[in-house]
Amino acid sequence: MIVELPNTTTSKISKEITKLREQGGVIALGRVLTLVVLTRNGLEDEAIQAANEASREHPCRIIVLADAGAEAPDRLDAEIRVGGDAGASEVIVLRGYGRLSEESESLVSALLLPDAPIVAWWPHGAPADASGTSIGRIAHRRITDAANEADPVAALDNIRRTYQAGDTDLAWTRLTNWRIQLAAAFDQVDDSPVTEVEVEGASDSASTLLLASWLGLAFDVPVTITEDPAGTGIRRVLIRRPSGDVQLHRPGLTVAELTQPDQPLQRISLPRRGLQDCLAEELRRLDPDEVFGEVLTEGLPRIAQRSA
Repeated sequence: MIVELPNTTTSKISKEITKLREQGGVIALGRVLTLVVLTRNGLEDEAIQAANEASREHPCRIIVLADAGAEAPDRLDAEIRVGGDAGASEVIVLRGYGRLSEESESLVSALLLPDAPIVAWWPHGAPADASGTSIGRIAHRRITDAANEADPVAALDNIRRTYQAGDTDLAWTRLTNWRIQLAAAFDQVDDSPVTEVEVEGASDSASTLLLASWLGLAFDVPVTITEDPAGTGIRRVLIRRPSGDVQLHRPGLTVAELTQPDQPLQRISLPRRGLQDCLAEELRRLDPDEVFGEVLTEGLPRIAQRSA
């Protein structure tokens, strides 16, 4: 069910939510967090769909702030989506015009769940300083997505320069399965030291840079990045060791080949992760991701220095 509230206020929206609950109990209690999605008008549907799917694992209230244009007269239009239109959540879409198009804590404060953590997510248009924004200052976690920026590599560098505990980026989340497979591979080999690492991936892939940074920091060795055409994602990781190299190579989009010393070739399912899977993973933890912070602030500069 979708309830339209044109030219409204947050007070009226809050009253309508209460009314819906009292009339039919269509909005269940027991939400574990508030997810605030900050995007532009016309780009919100993909984010809402991903958030709805993620909410089946993490029941939450989803508040979408959609910038509808600063040139228009001041106005706030809203939608309340419940039931089948909202997954296991309740979705409030706010489309702000004029001065109300700007991100502001005042637009969401009356709609936040009491005593529940707040997660802010910018699926497009990462701010210059996520933790310094009006919403970012009240959020426990702040999620950006460098892959959706015009220059993903520059966006990742900006996230590094402004990083605060609680920040994360979906370019890092997309690496989870690569990191799991590589860590598992090293559980099966001897303790021969790593001498060099090679990472092959798309030239515009923030995930490739983060993977190279993680490996360089973990092994404290030089890392070489081989660039593939833009849009192809991560292709290969080669870890050189005197007793035999370890290689994880994904020639296509779904299946990778793992090569280890004295072991037969293994084929592993390693598909690209969908948006909803990455978002659901980030919503599982509300504490700062310390490994991401170290990779971003310590590992990434080392890669940049070697590339210079």
